[in-house]
Amino acid sequence: MHAAGRDSHHLRGGPPVHRPEAIEGVVLRERRNWRIFSAFARQEYPECLQIIEEQLRACNGLAEYAIHVKGQIVRAQGQIQESLVLFQAATCLNPQNPSNLKEVGRCLFLLGKHKAALDVYGEAQQIDSEDWEVWHSRGLCYMHLKQFERALEAFDQANSISRHDSTFLHMGKVYRLQDKPAEALTVYEEALEFSPESPELLTTVGLLHLQQGENQKAFECLGNALTHDPRNPKAILAAGSIIQDNQDMDVALVKYRVSAVQCKYIAAVACLKRALYLDPFEWIVAYNLGLVHLSTSQYASAFHHFSAAINLKPDFAASYMYLAITLARLEDFDNACSAYDKALELDGGGGDYLTHLNYAVTLLNNDEPERAAEHYASFKKIFEALDPDTERDQEVLARSQALANSLGASS
Repeated sequence: MHAAGRDSHHLRGGPPVHRPEAIEGVVLRERRNWRIFSAFARQEYPECLQIIEEQLRACNGLAEYAIHVKGQIVRAQGQIQESLVLFQAATCLNPQNPSNLKEVGRCLFLLGKHKAALDVYGEAQQIDSEDWEVWHSRGLCYMHLKQFERALEAFDQANSISRHDSTFLHMGKVYRLQDKPAEALTVYEEALEFSPESPELLTTVGLLHLQQGENQKAFECLGNALTHDPRNPKAILAAGSIIQDNQDMDVALVKYRVSAVQCKYIAAVACLKRALYLDPFEWIVAYNLGLVHLSTSQYASAFHHFSAAINLKPDFAASYMYLAITLARLEDFDNACSAYDKALELDGGGGDYLTHLNYAVTLLNNDEPERAAEHYASFKKIFEALDPDTERDQEVLARSQALANSLGASS
């Protein structure tokens, strides 16, 4: 992305002369561009929008980069029409920047205006004819317009520039829409030569073999997919179907149970991601996404979402507790302890019994039994003081008993 242009004044017959105030303006614009980029990369959107507005006021609205980033944030909030206007404004300021044109095309595509999007992508190609993304996007437009031959040509051109799994997958989809499974299979197998460990490709090939009645080939592909992604629900479900056909009902039932659990998690993530798309500033969505990823042992993603939730609502103690658990799983003991301490501080000193229990587990796992015993004692004090009529969580009881046994053994 290009930064805002430099102010310069040319004297007739001599070199350009920069006025001091013009140079100062350039420095301020470039400094704000860096701040905009930094805030946007950290997903601190309220701060980013505030800096953008400062930039736009300082430049009388003529700040290409600020407008471009604002368009991306607005689109993430679901305001596609408004983001289209912003990207068009950025394009007016710098018609030779293909990034602006691609974003205009993307907005038109999301609005269902596929023909208009094709025209814009055509303009982007006049600037850079070797841009994989533009050819791939043209292929998607043609596919939605049911111009399948043109779609295949565009996808093929995209792959000739830079091969991507997504392009191969969409090429195969075009052939399947034309009821040409053999051609689709050829495309997918070519893709596997390029990306042999892709669970999505392996699963897609396995399902296609299964549809054609080639159960052995399907099972091999699905098995390879599960080797690289053991929680892939499509692969698990399809493998269960093949196992059931071979009359091994018990094993098939296990597969179906695992698939059902994974489908629930995937459905939860899909719903929460949609909610995040509609309102990226809602902290509870990021918090719940963190919980789902923590439950599925995706600790890096959980860390990302808990951090986002804390940035949006820094006074919610539970976010710090679950962030601490995530950090402990990522083997960052020091920062995990800091997060636990912050959670206890926000809980008013005494703390929540779950925070003390999890803190004690983390401390014991890191060879600090004395501190673990202190937090276990705090847990017991708070937990036993609860209303007797309150139903006790069986998982908490089991964990506390296991912790007590471990502390007794260590002492």
